[in-house]
Amino acid sequence: MALFNRRNNNAPSATTAVAAPVDPALAALTGDYTIDPAHSSIGFTVRHAMVTNVRGTFGEHEGSLKLDGHHPANSAASIDVKIASVDTGIADRDGHLVSGDFFDAGKFPLMTFRSTQAEQLGGDKYRITGDLTIKDVTRPLAIDLEFNGSATDVYGNERVGFEGSADILRSDWGLTWNAALETGGVMVSDKVKLNFDISAVKAAAPQA
Repeated sequence: MALFNRRNNNAPSATTAVAAPVDPALAALTGDYTIDPAHSSIGFTVRHAMVTNVRGTFGEHEGSLKLDGHHPANSAASIDVKIASVDTGIADRDGHLVSGDFFDAGKFPLMTFRSTQAEQLGGDKYRITGDLTIKDVTRPLAIDLEFNGSATDVYGNERVGFEGSADILRSDWGLTWNAALETGGVMVSDKVKLNFDISAVKAAAPQA
């Protein structure tokens, strides 16, 4: 199902283009959604000591989606993540991550993402591009997503689901702390994979 705009470099000119019919199932998804933090996960994976991966999540986050099934290019996403909620399963490591060596959460409490563009890659695969801000450094980020579908839950909430990931270099956002290993290499890799598993609830239609 095409939730976002499909890029087509061979599209007809404006004088000859014919509007594609709107998919009724897509049109039905149009609306504003709130990300459900109890059923969503935002996290990361990073190589540690050159030999294994450390995984972590941010337990506190909030965000919204705007899906426009009639004009998909108008769809948008916004996410705010509380840095101090990082959890890697080791309290001392979490304390180091929120310190000035890494995120400096006392001074920069939030990581944010604001979308600027979205496109369909084929099937249920999409790419959403936007601005990622960490420690007051804002850089573009493209997130590859898969649409997991829509459903009405047992409480009558209309939901949509997405999962995806993006690779970044943490040094691009000023996260440069490291330590050299005696055997060569460094303690923490520069490359980090961001992971997203999102469930969002559609807002109730306003009363007439």
